[in-house]
Amino acid sequence: MPNTSSDKSNSTATASLGWVRFLRNYGPLPTNGNLFDEYVDDALRRAKVAPIVLSSSHFDAMVSAMNLDSPPSLLIAGTAGDGKTFHLRRLWLQLGGSTKGWLEPGPLKTLRTGNGHEVMFVTDLSALSDTESDQILEGLENSVAGQASTRYVIATNHGQVLERMRALGVRRGRPAVLRSAIQDVFLQSGEGPTGLKIFDLSRTAHRQSLKEVLEAVTNHQGWDSCKECSLDSSGRVCPIAENRRRVIGQDDGARLSERLCDLVEVSRLNGSHLPIRDLLALVTNMILGHKDARDGLMTCLDVPKIQESGALDRGSVYDNIFGANLPGRRATSGGVLPVFKTLLSYGIGEETANGIDGLLVYGSDDSRLAETFAALIGNDSIYGGTVAFKSFQDRYLEGEEDARLEHGASEFLERLVIQRRRLFFTLPKERADYPYWNLTAFRFAGDYLALTEALAMKKNVDERTRAVLAQGLNRVMTGLLIDNQDKLFVASSGGFTQSKISVLCEAEVPSRRTGGVGMSIRYDGLAQRPCIDVALPPGGRGSVILGLTPVRFEFLCRVAEGALPGSFSNECLEDLLAFKARLLRLSEILKASLSGEADEDLPEEDESLRLTFIEIEQTGHGYCKPVSMRSGV
Repeated sequence: MPNTSSDKSNSTATASLGWVRFLRNYGPLPTNGNLFDEYVDDALRRAKVAPIVLSSSHFDAMVSAMNLDSPPSLLIAGTAGDGKTFHLRRLWLQLGGSTKGWLEPGPLKTLRTGNGHEVMFVTDLSALSDTESDQILEGLENSVAGQASTRYVIATNHGQVLERMRALGVRRGRPAVLRSAIQDVFLQSGEGPTGLKIFDLSRTAHRQSLKEVLEAVTNHQGWDSCKECSLDSSGRVCPIAENRRRVIGQDDGARLSERLCDLVEVSRLNGSHLPIRDLLALVTNMILGHKDARDGLMTCLDVPKIQESGALDRGSVYDNIFGANLPGRRATSGGVLPVFKTLLSYGIGEETANGIDGLLVYGSDDSRLAETFAALIGNDSIYGGTVAFKSFQDRYLEGEEDARLEHGASEFLERLVIQRRRLFFTLPKERADYPYWNLTAFRFAGDYLALTEALAMKKNVDERTRAVLAQGLNRVMTGLLIDNQDKLFVASSGGFTQSKISVLCEAEVPSRRTGGVGMSIRYDGLAQRPCIDVALPPGGRGSVILGLTPVRFEFLCRVAEGALPGSFSNECLEDLLAFKARLLRLSEILKASLSGEADEDLPEEDESLRLTFIEIEQTGHGYCKPVSMRSGV
């Protein structure tokens, strides 16, 4: 009689192995073909699995545009990995093109749509010769102007299309008519010409993009075959399944994924762009990463050996987020995905706080900390209070000589780095005694995200945040340790310079906009982040705006807390001093304007110079003190 149970088990294992192998090719491998749309179809046929499907609001808009009676041409722009080829391929198939036709070699493909329009698809503008490029771009111009029936769908990098259009203009002796309009759209200051729809894939919100990737990967039907796997039952823990469970976060409200989204969002607001390709590699690495696996990424065949060696913790999802599993720290090398460099820049694992390190080192041995240690570290026997960690901890605390020597100490310190990373993603938000943002180089990032969300939703700014920003600005603009939070001093050193110590007050305004004068914190919809807008008297006839990036926000908060400006970021200090210089210039213009208006009405007075100096009380509160000085003194 055939062993149907065994046959079913073998079939399940084969299906799991095929899916995991397919997913592995999305990871940061030297040859990760799945990250390139051109190779996905072939990989899907070999693995016999369903594709990873990501939603795209851009795609729906593209289809709607091409289904119009008089469709526009489309320009699909983005950086490498944003999904330009993916969108083109889907649009080709949606409009009636065949898979065979798409796979034909060459960057140019022609399709006649159901509504009778001829559409020229350009899969890669950079692959065209100068002559071919000129023909395509001139055809695009004619299409947009309504002088040709052919429509164009072009995939390109931002710089590539602008350079090709500039070169076209040089060769034919007149500027490309679309170049300026396309550049304005890329700079987020224009809507594009009629007859051309421009889709900039690099503008996709990072938080939402990452959420979609996490959802698509962790809930893929390929995992269904893992439910009956013997490697994750009867007391055995499959590290692949465990990492997936933690990413899903059913037991903690998806804390890990939410905080990872926070990191990616802060990176976006700091100006870092992470394409979909990078996010797919990141999520794959989180689930499959293990330091003992080939190329740092597991397959199902690696799991039994890892279980037998008791090395589950070497595949910690919290460490994999930073590429710690990759051989030779490949995550930080020049040729690999920037997502790991971006996440490593937060210093998570290296940054710490005394309370957290005290808990990690002495928690299990100190009766006052034992309960907290058990709740935050000891409760995780796989990646937290593991047998290996407790062993290193005991040896270190008991003062064994080899544990105190350089090699032994470094091993324990490496374990502390791993635990700090885990705590950042697992500390409950309500544990105010252990704030998880303190484990990063951006200790005020949580406040920044809360400010950004409040402004975007048109809610009031937290007054504590306003006060801290005002205090930080005052300390930068005066170079003095003043504590004023209700007003701003625009100060100089007597000359129009960027002197770091300035005691001559040129203007004094409230830290809350009143009567059109003072500081307001508002949302910049174009940059999608907060900005500080300071209007000066008289009458608030002019203002100066400072874009508030996460790093500038951190800078001002650290300075308000007592840090020396230059010790945190010289670049931020220069940015703030440039902001101050613009305020001083505005103040000078407004005073000159006011003086000109009032000159005819002023009675003759003895010539004297009136100056206003900033004085500091013992309490740290600053105030303005007018002083009159006779001319020539």
